[in-house]
Amino acid sequence: MSAERANKFLPKQKSLGRVAIIGRPNVGKSTLINRIIGKQVAIVDSMPGVTRDKKILTANWQGADFEIIDTGGWLASGGALESKISEQAEKAAKQADLIIFMTDVTVGVTDEDLAVSEMLHRLSLPVIQVVNKADSSSRDSEVWEFMRLGFGEPVRISALHGRMTGDLLDRIVEELRKIRPEVASELDQSMLSESESEAAFEETLESRSSFSVAIVGRPNVGKSTLFNRLIGGELSITHDEAGTTTDSVDTIVETEIGTLRFIDTAGLRRKSRIEQGTEYYSMIRTLRSIDEADVSLLVIDGTQGVTHQDQRLAERIDAAGSPVVVILNKWDLLSTEEKLKVNEEVEDRLAYLSYAPVLRISALSGLGVTRLWKALSDSIAAYRNRIPTRELNLLLQQAQAKSAPKGSKILYGVQGATDPPTFTLFTTKELSPGYLRYIEKQIRERFGLGPTPVKMRVRRRSGR
Repeated sequence: MSAERANKFLPKQKSLGRVAIIGRPNVGKSTLINRIIGKQVAIVDSMPGVTRDKKILTANWQGADFEIIDTGGWLASGGALESKISEQAEKAAKQADLIIFMTDVTVGVTDEDLAVSEMLHRLSLPVIQVVNKADSSSRDSEVWEFMRLGFGEPVRISALHGRMTGDLLDRIVEELRKIRPEVASELDQSMLSESESEAAFEETLESRSSFSVAIVGRPNVGKSTLFNRLIGGELSITHDEAGTTTDSVDTIVETEIGTLRFIDTAGLRRKSRIEQGTEYYSMIRTLRSIDEADVSLLVIDGTQGVTHQDQRLAERIDAAGSPVVVILNKWDLLSTEEKLKVNEEVEDRLAYLSYAPVLRISALSGLGVTRLWKALSDSIAAYRNRIPTRELNLLLQQAQAKSAPKGSKILYGVQGATDPPTFTLFTTKELSPGYLRYIEKQIRERFGLGPTPVKMRVRRRSGR
């Protein structure tokens, strides 16, 4: 596991509290998130409505951890999708200990700002009003207009340039310490007694490790519906408009098979249909999620069958080297004849994923979803499986006795790594691709490595 990925599982101190960033669309909420976290974790675009799902992230300031909820823009009116985004933002506000109410000094107080302020006043929660895009002191006099919203003196910042964001963070931590004094006291004590040994750290790191599961697929195949069903809540916006999720959304869940980190990704279209800007960066984020995930769930719309884009996604997952479970969604909507056709397409068009289990489900109704836990458990076990060298070499001897490689001999083999299982064969000469596939099949069947990819390497012994 790389150092960057290991850091995701470091034991964390108790959170000082949860902060929700609320405001109408396009006031700079995601830009502020990126500034606070220190890297681009939220997609930023000048087009309103880019952030649609809430993201819960951990920030640290003055040695204290606190959670930040990045939400979609709140609107008093709009279509079905806008209403869902606003509903999610309001839910996030209710779950928070402290609210950052963001506005835009370059636009002034709008009717939507007034509607947001009315909603926040009804909640009766602590609010810090932030006026963004105050890039220089020349804008400071314009900030006082926002006093009419009823939350006291606003904090003026420029999230893009970092102006006064340190002061805002000071204020956030100060307010959270007032709201949750018992946690603040615990944090103070823990900061005074940080003396964990390296051995204890490694043990804790190992025990906290969780598998990340990326849910990937084309737009509108039911990824977010499956994500919401698996985590038991509604973190992702689900709607019948293709491309609703524009960023990867993730959450860590305690399940019957252990701790899993589920990642709901944006749907990937063909490159020729991807525009520059938001959709391009969504694609980059999704591809990165695939590369970093321990397991991928490839969701395919059963009513449309296996498309060319499904094949491209499957190839990318296969190249990433992590286990994959193929999900045929909306299975309840297919006739018997259509089901037979889709099964044939999977065997033909996804032949290179022949090791992957195929589940036929309905994410909307829950049909067949419970079988996913066993498929994930098997994938995790196979991915981590380490085979004793003696047993591996006994198998290699038996395999060669049945079918010897032409002009070569496998002297011995070792499993050099897990995640995924990686085998090195020491031979007298090169092995043909066909014989390597034969050996891989023997290893896979003998040691139950069905759900995971297997890497095979060949090394010629010098002097032979």
